[in-house]
Amino acid sequence: MEEVETLAGSGSFPVAPLIFFTVIAFQFATRWLHDLKKKGSRTDKDIPLRGEIKQLLKEASSLSQPSTFAQAAKLRRTAAAKEKELANYQEQRSQEMKLSYDLYLKVMLIMKTATYFMLIIWFWGSPVASVPQNLVQPFGRLLSWKAGGHLNDKIMVGIIPWLILSARVSRYICRMV
Repeated sequence: MEEVETLAGSGSFPVAPLIFFTVIAFQFATRWLHDLKKKGSRTDKDIPLRGEIKQLLKEASSLSQPSTFAQAAKLRRTAAAKEKELANYQEQRSQEMKLSYDLYLKVMLIMKTATYFMLIIWFWGSPVASVPQNLVQPFGRLLSWKAGGHLNDKIMVGIIPWLILSARVSRYICRMV
C-alpha cells in the first residue's frame, strides 16, 4: 500500500484553498467598495428634482409662441436654478460618500494586512501545498522558500509564495468579472 503524504503542521486540512479563497474574498470586497465609491447612489431627493427639471423643460419647449416667450424663459431659468441645486446636492453627497468609503477601504486594508500577517505567522515554517516538480520547473526553489524543499518529486510551496500567487490570480479573476 502507498503512504499518503500530508502537509506538515496542517494535518489533512486543505490549507492552500483556504488561503486562496481568503485572498480572493478580500480582493472582491475591495473591488466592490471601489465600485460603490465610484458609482455612488441616487437618493430620494435626487429623483424628484430630476423629474421637476424634465417637467419644467418640457413645458418651456411647448411654449413656442412669441407671446409666451417670457413665460418659457422664466421656466428655463427655474429649471437652470433646479439644476444648480441638484449639482450642489450631488457634489455634497459625493464628498460624504467618498469620505465614508475611504474609511471602509482603510478598515479593509487593515483587516487584509492583519489576516495576511496572521497567516504568515501561522504557516511560516510549514508547507501549504505540494506541487509536482515538472509544473514549476524553473521556479521550484523560489516557491519552496521556507517550506522544506522537495519531497518525492514534489515541491513544497511555502506561505509567502502562495500568498503572492493567490493575490495575483485573484486580481486577474476580479478584472475578468
